Amino acid sequence: MDASTVDGGTAGGGTADGTGGGPDADGLARRFDADRGHLRAVAYRMLGSLSEAEDAVQETWFKLSRTDVSGVANLTGWLTTVIGRVCLDMLRSRGSRREDPLEYFVPDPIVHIPGAGDPEHAAELTESVGLALLVVLETLSPAERLAFVLHDMFAVSFDEIAPIVDRTPAAARQMASRARRRVQDAAPAPGPDPRRQREIADAFLAASQGGDFEGLLAVLDPDAVLRADGGTLLSGVSRLIRGAEEISRQALFYATFRNGALPLVVNGQPAVLSVVDGKPGSLMAFTVVGDRIVELHVLADPERIAALDIPEEALARAVHPD
Repeated sequence: MDASTVDGGTAGGGTADGTGGGPDADGLARRFDADRGHLRAVAYRMLGSLSEAEDAVQETWFKLSRTDVSGVANLTGWLTTVIGRVCLDMLRSRGSRREDPLEYFVPDPIVHIPGAGDPEHAAELTESVGLALLVVLETLSPAERLAFVLHDMFAVSFDEIAPIVDRTPAAARQMASRARRRVQDAAPAPGPDPRRQREIADAFLAASQGGDFEGLLAVLDPDAVLRADGGTLLSGVSRLIRGAEEISRQALFYATFRNGALPLVVNGQPAVLSVVDGKPGSLMAFTVVGDRIVELHVLADPERIAALDIPEEALARAVHPD
């Protein structure tokens, strides 16, 4: 929903550039829409959920529409701190909502179908934020996550972050530093060459479909990790598998189902969607470092897979094994 369509009241004193002047609700709405992509990117990194990110953006609009911003010199900066606070509250309210252990959780993927549509929306959300990084961010405390995301990813100063987390700037800096160490220790940085990453992912798929155990071992890091999330409907699928040999055995087993495969890009990294009877099955995303796969994320939750809304014409392009 566009901000201009929301019946959220009129913010006093806002002009189209948010720097002052008389009331201009339409101008403020246009100004907010100009920042919508940025705010969505902040919220996605904070929450790891597309639907919750959209909720956070909408809540930020409600707050803006009820606030006099005539004295705000940098509206983008003001909105960034507001959505940070909104996301912090959402993280804190999650509580024990997730029933599955965190190790099984796969964040919402941003899917791009090569050759289909304009990738601008996907690019604004996925730059430098792979699924592996989002998984690590889920292990941080809400305040640590906010300090790291706002400072390291969006260059928000600790003086601005401190009042959001109710800490001093020095304490906020320490939070971000702790989070940064966790991220550096646990989140592998994917290789810089997307073409090479796709070649490695394709080699994994070819080896699994061809029953080539040694071929799978050749492209998997010995300490590779596979994280599968089946959601509440397929909780039995949720598991964490460690080691190249065990992952290879599982890959050979599932290859016997001979499902179709549709190559995708997920969060800027190679992925494949299994297609069963013309419908999306599960999504597997690869994190490739060098010439080896170090992490695989499998989303098999039927509800979240359906929410990806893959067009039928794309599903029809899935390649089926002979």
